[in-house]
Amino acid sequence: MDWEFEMSHQRAGVICGFMLGTVVGASSRPALGQPDGLRDHATDSQRLLRSAALRPAGVAPSSAQADPAATPPEPSTKPVVRASAQRAEQANLVFTKSVEMKYLLYLPAEYDRQPQKKWPLLMSLHGVGERGDDLEKVKVHGPARYIAEGKDYPFVIVTPQCPADQWWDSDALLALLDVVTQSLRIDLDRVYLTGLSMGGYGTWHTAARDPKRFAAIAPICGGGNVADAPKLVSLAIWAFHGEKDTVVPPERSKEMVDAVNRAGGHARLTLYPDAAHDSWTRTYENPELYKWFLSHRRGEPPVFGAAD
Repeated sequence: MDWEFEMSHQRAGVICGFMLGTVVGASSRPALGQPDGLRDHATDSQRLLRSAALRPAGVAPSSAQADPAATPPEPSTKPVVRASAQRAEQANLVFTKSVEMKYLLYLPAEYDRQPQKKWPLLMSLHGVGERGDDLEKVKVHGPARYIAEGKDYPFVIVTPQCPADQWWDSDALLALLDVVTQSLRIDLDRVYLTGLSMGGYGTWHTAARDPKRFAAIAPICGGGNVADAPKLVSLAIWAFHGEKDTVVPPERSKEMVDAVNRAGGHARLTLYPDAAHDSWTRTYENPELYKWFLSHRRGEPPVFGAAD
């Protein structure tokens, strides 16, 4: 893959046609929860059933398929299922999923001038209003907005766009992360994740799906599944929320932070007493957030200073 970028600017990219294999009943990645006040009818129409082998529970599958023309059929020993009766069955299902995802990619001004350096990476997830196929919408909020206004960051920044009428898919986000980290000079011990509103939910869920990929996360006005808290104890977590938020109640952030800390983790919550749903503007304008990100490396104890 060839990359041609003008340094210190963000450019559009697209990833399409990558295939994700999942065995049902094994470690499949869960669908993301839908936030309070942001309900929608998310569908999974991209999942295509590739193959299925049905057999009675406890019966091992055959290693080869017999040729009925060459081998006389053996008398069937399969239990007979009578009408109005049921027996245990097991299905081994393999899914594949093809996803097209547009994204903005920002490279720091010094990226090309320091060819030996590996750079930290920040993935930023937008909210529900920026979904679609127009990347200009993604520049409305978050780091992408400030890059468009001329701000420089000491990170490679990836800002994907969620397709219309869908929710953040941790499968797709982690696959996109694979593409970028394999194609660019990225310090894999300094990969960070943040997001606002729907992106805050996506941040919690994606980090829980593969916490070893990240050094620190900053979910803003989002929420997650408290049952995921034990998976997040190795991460530095700084959450943000407005106390007057009626779209996503601040309790969603409070319950996640409390659950992570009860599990032995390191999570912190900043509440803005006068903020409603927009708790992201002052968060992303705060230079301490980016200093905090850069102070963390994967596998090291989280750090919280007085400025936090």
